Amino acid sequence: MTAAVQDMITIKLERTFDAMDANRDGHLDWSDYQKLADRYIQGYGLSRDDRRTRALQTFCQIYWLELLRHAGVDGDRLTKDQFVTANRLAVIDSSRLNVTEGGGHAIFDVIDENGDNEITKDEFARLMRDVWKHDSPEAMDLFCRLDVDGDGSISRHEFIRVIREYFLSNDPEAPGSIFFGNV
Repeated sequence: MTAAVQDMITIKLERTFDAMDANRDGHLDWSDYQKLADRYIQGYGLSRDDRRTRALQTFCQIYWLELLRHAGVDGDRLTKDQFVTANRLAVIDSSRLNVTEGGGHAIFDVIDENGDNEITKDEFARLMRDVWKHDSPEAMDLFCRLDVDGDGSISRHEFIRVIREYFLSNDPEAPGSIFFGNV
């Protein structure tokens, strides 16, 4: 892997760390992942016993444990450097959890409110507004970039591709690289 690839992926992961560090203490811990899951649960008004809630919670818990395992830390919190390293390792080690597939499917199932295996413009707008707190015209421009085949919806396949690109792509213009904002 070239230095440019590593730098692009590092930039994306560092930005994710900054966005997730809810109390701005320079560390992530389980509570930061719980808050992320809660944003989806509350944003979509899901009950705690909804299968989508349970799947998202389970994914977040396993993902967090995988990050701790790959970081090789004794404690239960990660610095930004540990987070970046652990994510790089967790994404390529699918021996216990496939981060891109598991997380992608759990999140897709929450966003796809009507269960038709497509994210419509309205469903995507709700994600941006109620979970990510972005209610701008650029958010819908992003929808068009993620709708790779241009059919007016984001399929499950397109969504999983976006998650893979986020973690693995060295192209700053790839749809997955801009999913959480342009780098």
